[in-house]
Amino acid sequence: MRRRRLRNLSIVQNTPNSEEGNSEQQTVIGSSNVPETLDEPAEFQTESGGIRRGRGRTLLKDLYDLNPVERVKVRRNSHGQPVGSKARLLVGFLGIVARNANMLPINYESWHHVPDSNKNQALENIKDRFALEVLDDYVKKTLGKKWRDHKSTLKKLYFKKDISLEEKLKNVPSGMLRYQWEDAVRF
Repeated sequence: MRRRRLRNLSIVQNTPNSEEGNSEQQTVIGSSNVPETLDEPAEFQTESGGIRRGRGRTLLKDLYDLNPVERVKVRRNSHGQPVGSKARLLVGFLGIVARNANMLPINYESWHHVPDSNKNQALENIKDRFALEVLDDYVKKTLGKKWRDHKSTLKKLYFKKDISLEEKLKNVPSGMLRYQWEDAVRF
């Protein structure tokens, strides 16, 4: 199955004196064919012993390949929500950031307990890739939802009731730091 691509993605470049909120100082430098979602192919073993290919996680490699001064411009509606084809790209990137164990660790009981320094670091990482017209509060709220969804998925997949605590501690998911996993399992 072919990947869908975004057409005519507007990329902006910051001039040396530009600020986040001042879009008049940003110069549109053209368009790019950044894929809407670039998926890592994954293989899963079925209960009958066969192998099934799955979509895998969204990686958005081409977004990371953009020149550091280039950013994707995301517009908003009257409610401050991102709109358009670039909004889907932003939401996919928020999911990637939320799964990053170094930036947003899962060993906190709730999103409200995650330190603001971690949240602000994640927000800066997002702003490095996107020229946002969307409010920071909206981005943090959506990032919190993605973080909770990620944590919930990990618990669903790895916290089986019939498995002992020692087995849960040994079964660290890929991309997860051991000490964070141990803290999360002991909650």
